[in-house]
Amino acid sequence: MRLRLTGPLTRTGALYALLALVVDQASKLAVLHGVDFGDDGKVTVLPFLDFVRAWNTGISYGMFAGGSDGWWLLGGLKIAAAVLFWFWLARTERRVEAVALGLLIGGALGNAIDRVAYGAVFDFVSLHAFGFYWYVFNLSDVAIVAGVALLLYDSFFGGAQKTPS
Repeated sequence: MRLRLTGPLTRTGALYALLALVVDQASKLAVLHGVDFGDDGKVTVLPFLDFVRAWNTGISYGMFAGGSDGWWLLGGLKIAAAVLFWFWLARTERRVEAVALGLLIGGALGNAIDRVAYGAVFDFVSLHAFGFYWYVFNLSDVAIVAGVALLLYDSFFGGAQKTPS
């Protein structure tokens, strides 16, 4: 296995990374600047979906919130993860792995851009049903979860290599 910085699978992964990044940033800008959250900071979109304004200075569920001193560390970790995923992408020989890594790269960069631009990640999607509220998230988070799910699926049911070459 060797590095393929310009191979077809690297381009496929790059396309998915770009798509995830653009969709994430466009949705955040549209909601942030186009939605009137009113006094309660919430807009009901569907009976199970609200848009809310939430600034996450930490990681998942707001854990490890570093405030103004730690935002650069979390943003830097996301950029480092994207670079490492890119090296992995450049070595992959399988399409599903390339797509998954592209989604992870795009998602990590989308949230890193928020940290640089705002000092926190803008989350706005709130799903709920039967009195249960899921955590508030954005489309970068969706791309990251989808990328991890694809890698897990591939490792259990696909043709992922089980031992190092």
